[in-house]
Amino acid sequence: RLGIDCFCAVMGGSLGAMQALQWTISQPDRVRHSIVIAAAPKLSAQNIAFNEVARQAIVTDPDFHGGNYYRHGVVPTRGLRIARMIGHITYLSDDAMMEKFGRALRNGVLNFNFDVEFEIESYLRYQGDKFADYFDANTYLRITKALDYFDPAAQHGGSLRQALAAATAKFLVVSFTSDWRFSPVRSREIVKALLDNRRDVTYAEINAPHGHDAFLLEDERYHRLVAACFDRIQRETGP
Repeated sequence: RLGIDCFCAVMGGSLGAMQALQWTISQPDRVRHSIVIAAAPKLSAQNIAFNEVARQAIVTDPDFHGGNYYRHGVVPTRGLRIARMIGHITYLSDDAMMEKFGRALRNGVLNFNFDVEFEIESYLRYQGDKFADYFDANTYLRITKALDYFDPAAQHGGSLRQALAAATAKFLVVSFTSDWRFSPVRSREIVKALLDNRRDVTYAEINAPHGHDAFLLEDERYHRLVAACFDRIQRETGP
């Protein structure tokens, strides 16, 4: 509709990275460069398990009403809060959480009850409350299912090399050392499959302490890398 026949570059992180990768397979003539950040060629069983726990928190909320909560004038806030708290824990590294919060107490003393006592508890509850105020529960469910279902190699007998054979784009693949949910090992699977197809691929593994969320944060090395990539793309493309 906009008259754009080919994208100069498609960039995404996490689920967005899976999209950036998939578009090179589904529409190889329409993507020249693909920047794939903090990705995996498919989710591990552990990742699917985390998503399922988050989904169960939502669908078992009494206000979920089989997904028709707006019709009842409510939203499954409790389920969304828990889902967000679970997800947020997996996006951070142990070192990042320890550095930011440690075992610091909210009021300096233990109260020996189930209210907020540790700063990390306060932070998670805050993140859960904020998320539940603006994010739609059905959207959350479908996003996690999209993550679970992504597996381009499944249609090629489990061969990621064959799945990526159709791709003609140039690739930049980026991972972060402390990302345990989408670890660098998973990014290297993508890189190997691309190299097996003799594709133009650059790989960067950034030593960052922030976990999966690193691609959303102010990391100078990561930003310099992306800037250099787009500078190169601009030179290749011209004014």
